[in-house]
Amino acid sequence: MLRDTLQQYVGQTGGLLQGLLAVQSERGFLPPNIESLAADVFNVSRAEVKGVIGFYADLTMEPPKKVTVRVCEAEACQAVGSRALKADLEKGLAYSGADVAIEPVFCLGLCSVGPAVQVNDKLVGRAELTNVGRHVVDAMEQAK
Repeated sequence: MLRDTLQQYVGQTGGLLQGLLAVQSERGFLPPNIESLAADVFNVSRAEVKGVIGFYADLTMEPPKKVTVRVCEAEACQAVGSRALKADLEKGLAYSGADVAIEPVFCLGLCSVGPAVQVNDKLVGRAELTNVGRHVVDAMEQAK
């Protein structure tokens, strides 16, 4: 099945990257055998495949967390405390052991109500530790 997905992109410009993105879209992440499989399908070295995976931040070989919290780091959100909020979230979630990823994002389009955060698909304006925490708990419940 993985081989079939990858083979759809053989011969295309950027085919290796497109194939890896397609596999990740199907699975949520790139499986451990993807380097050798993609190298075989595209007739390139494993090092080249590994280089593509390492270069593109959107590609990951880690299974996704149940909840992803994206914290805006654009200037408007930084001016109203997004960096401190991100640090507090990282501390609190690391301590709790929750299956949550915290990622920076450049802009969520909520500049007038910053700091802005996205919890999975839910946008949160005027984000504070307490209201973001509630959204994380709700998202964890939905993920069960």
